[in-house]
Amino acid sequence: MATAFSSDGEAALRRELGPAAAAPRGELDGFYEMGRAAAFVRGGGFRKVALQFPDGLLADAAAVAARMEAATGAEMYILGDTTYGSCCVDEVAAEHAGAEAVLHYGPACLSPCRKLPVLHIFGQQPLDVGCCAEAFRELYPDRQSRVVVLNDVVYAHAMGELEQQLCPEYLNVVFSRVVCGDPPGPTPPGEVRQFGRQFPVEAPGGLQDYAMFYVGAEGLALTSFMLTWNRCPFSSFDPATGCGRHETFNVNRALMRRLYLVERARDAHVVGILVGTLGVAGYLAVLQHLRELLHRAGKRSYTLAVGKPNPAKLANFLEVDIFVLVACAQNSLLDSSDFYRPVVTPYELELACNPAREWTGNYLTDFRDLLPGACAHVELPPAVPAAEAVPDISLITGEMRAAHLCDPPAPQLPSTVLACRDQTRALAEISPAASFLDSRSWRGLEQQLGQTPVSKAVQGRRGIAIAYEDEGREQS
Repeated sequence: MATAFSSDGEAALRRELGPAAAAPRGELDGFYEMGRAAAFVRGGGFRKVALQFPDGLLADAAAVAARMEAATGAEMYILGDTTYGSCCVDEVAAEHAGAEAVLHYGPACLSPCRKLPVLHIFGQQPLDVGCCAEAFRELYPDRQSRVVVLNDVVYAHAMGELEQQLCPEYLNVVFSRVVCGDPPGPTPPGEVRQFGRQFPVEAPGGLQDYAMFYVGAEGLALTSFMLTWNRCPFSSFDPATGCGRHETFNVNRALMRRLYLVERARDAHVVGILVGTLGVAGYLAVLQHLRELLHRAGKRSYTLAVGKPNPAKLANFLEVDIFVLVACAQNSLLDSSDFYRPVVTPYELELACNPAREWTGNYLTDFRDLLPGACAHVELPPAVPAAEAVPDISLITGEMRAAHLCDPPAPQLPSTVLACRDQTRALAEISPAASFLDSRSWRGLEQQLGQTPVSKAVQGRRGIAIAYEDEGREQS
């Protein structure tokens, strides 16, 4: 199953067992923009810098770090793996090394960070500009077409040349610019700032009068664009194949799938809030916002930090009816079809639990848009007495459910359930989750202190889990 997050542990082990991957480009100085990176380090006076590489570029990490140390005199620390998605800046790992700044290499979601200064080095992937321009002309033969040109960040270096070829012929073509971090001040009228892109919109009908042309391979970035700007027709050019096409991704079908998950969220009684980022600005505020929303909606919530989510991890929480993933705009759209419980986005949870928020056809993937003061924030309505509330019928189970919000609860003890804590018959409070855990036949690894007989230490197996040294002899 393809996910938005970095490769899993088994893939990492297999990569270590095999031969080292070749460098993506023979000339490291150009591909990794050594001059610009060294100027950033020297200009900031940084003495310790973290270098974050995605899995596909780790083979060059040692060489890049050595050249950066020689050029700047600063200590370089390589972040070999990320806590969550590799497109996000891993500030937690950088702080563990005491780094004062981060150089983030490879594709990026461009989400603003909370603490450390960051320089993004996308890597200048090659683009046949002439072939791309010809594909654009075939897709849009009308020279008066209104088109917004978007691109994967690894091709940003070639957009100026593409603009020079197309703009003399197409007067209504708009090229987006990559913007790292939040630009200062509010967004000016007639301009769009989203997903780290910025471009003007001059059509009378707004953005929906434009078509979208994306330069890059099919992936999470394109999916996020198509869901968010779902009223615009999309086309794309894949530099790897040299082919352009009108995108046939059924946006309406994808939206129907997401709206089905909203219904599942309305039926849920226990919600697990998955922490999918520790570096994107505002993640703590949205966690608190979701907890308050679920409390007002009469649902129990548990906050879980499990790193990279996968079906095996989340299947351990059987008491949870649905999960909500707090992650960057690209990683939040997790395909949970193989999971035991569905995974929704913060926006979908708001659609399920906030009666004041209505579906308008505009899909939001950036959780910061939901916070107070943001462009899409919707205040929770006042509570309605239960006797006056209009009941709601589930479209999935057909059962009646509550659709009103409760008053903010007064401070009280978390639970009135009592249980014996030890042999002294002392009473201790336990949470509903602890009650559920106590009823399960298997509750994970237990220490069993004082109950295991003492034995001498013996030599165990050697190697790693997928290739122990004695496995070949045993099989033979």
